[in-house]
Amino acid sequence: MVFEIDRPKLEGSIAVGDGRRLGFAQFGKLTARPYFWLHGTPGARRQIPPEARQLAVDHELCIIGLDRPGVGSSTAHRYENVLAFADDLLAVAGALDIEDFGVIGLSGGGPYSLATAYAAPDRVKVVGIMGGVAPAAGPEAIGGGAVELAKLTAPILRVAGAPIGKVVSSALSVARPVAEPAINLYGRLSPKGDRELLARPEFRAMFLDDLLHGGSRRMEAPFADAIVFAKDWGFRVAEIDTPVRWWHGDKDHIIPFRHGEHMVALLPNAKLFEMPDESHLGGLGFARVILTELNSAWDEGR
Repeated sequence: MVFEIDRPKLEGSIAVGDGRRLGFAQFGKLTARPYFWLHGTPGARRQIPPEARQLAVDHELCIIGLDRPGVGSSTAHRYENVLAFADDLLAVAGALDIEDFGVIGLSGGGPYSLATAYAAPDRVKVVGIMGGVAPAAGPEAIGGGAVELAKLTAPILRVAGAPIGKVVSSALSVARPVAEPAINLYGRLSPKGDRELLARPEFRAMFLDDLLHGGSRRMEAPFADAIVFAKDWGFRVAEIDTPVRWWHGDKDHIIPFRHGEHMVALLPNAKLFEMPDESHLGGLGFARVILTELNSAWDEGR
């Protein structure tokens, strides 16, 4: 079964600091209520669930996926820390004439979502996190999960991350015939929750769409993510007053559920939504619930 997935209404790249560019994909009306959607690690600008794409069209929302530096249409760049990303997102918002907005982050997109809320508390009205990464260094750190791997590999990736990313990019550039089987293989090796999600044709279509139109151009971003996640993020999560809604699968095999509990305990204005029997990608299947909850939190904060 071939699932036809909605294409972006507008797609391109926008100039940010130091002569760099960030790639973006827009779904829905640009004049509607805007949400920036930050992909996982790895991922790219089209890692947005089909239901969210359709909701943007049907319910007057604007969802903008961003490529992080080193993937898709974004210039390769290594941030000093997680907080430094916020300047780039705010530059994109300015170029699109967006004043107030929400931010949604999956997995590795979570830290950058929180960083933007910290940097622009007057503009970020609500944050949604799905299985977000927690700090691996500093006073708010927690051990275990993928953050431990990031801490172990960061010294090597500082030297070899960019060259490895170029090799992976070259491989992906000719990977179209094997891309879908590779997605299916990952699903078969994943826990039940992710396996069932990846068995659905609409989600296979989303990941294939993202890989072939976004992630295949460059694959340096995941290695850059690992390096900054292993360092102090440059801000304290406990100082974020923006409403945060956090969804986390209780069977998450990459970012343990206790990391979500840890983060929500730190955040002064947050709610945790446990997703029973879901694993790391579970939040992607709850797009309608997530956007409904975030819209409500936005309205309550007015």
